[in-house]
Amino acid sequence: MSFKYLILTISFFFSCSTDPISIKSPFFDDFNRDEIGSTWLDTIGRYIIIKNRLNIMGGYNHPLWLKRSLPVNVDIEFDAMSNSPDGDLKIELFGDGRSFAFNKGSYIATGYVFCLGGWKNTKSFIAKRNEHAKNLLNTRKQVATIGKFQHWKISSRYAGGILKLIWTIDGKHVLTLKDSRPLYSRSNSFFGFSNWASDSWFDNLKITPAEN
Repeated sequence: MSFKYLILTISFFFSCSTDPISIKSPFFDDFNRDEIGSTWLDTIGRYIIIKNRLNIMGGYNHPLWLKRSLPVNVDIEFDAMSNSPDGDLKIELFGDGRSFAFNKGSYIATGYVFCLGGWKNTKSFIAKRNEHAKNLLNTRKQVATIGKFQHWKISSRYAGGILKLIWTIDGKHVLTLKDSRPLYSRSNSFFGFSNWASDSWFDNLKITPAEN
């Protein structure tokens, strides 16, 4: 293990040794500052803030995890833009808040991966852990608009043993996932911005607890 990853592993141990703060009221982050700050866990050290917007390029499936535990019934909104022809904007929902890929290897997520404009901006998908699974829920109708911020909204609702995830872009439906064996748990309740190689930008994060 390299010295860099040893340091990351040690920092993860201490960051996860205490109970995380739970989001019980609306949470906002507009990134109007110079540094990422202690509210976030940067698993690669490449996430930066430029002109009050979050930027990542070459993250290689190393999420920027929010150090806040989310309720299962929640609305998540933010603005996202890709400046790369490949599109490929992604986030992870209900992950463990610390996992990442090693050495640019394949990454089996701990949560649900939402990707707008994957596979060189040809399709968008919701993946339960494995974004390369054969049964991937995907669509080719909605892909990233390069060079333009688009407004994401993800709504999570749990009822009758079913978790329902509804994803919209600029108010238009993209995909809905229903899961009878949801990943959500006390330890899998975190949100993270993610990235492979594209020039990705994020802003105006809003997380709102919701009624069932």
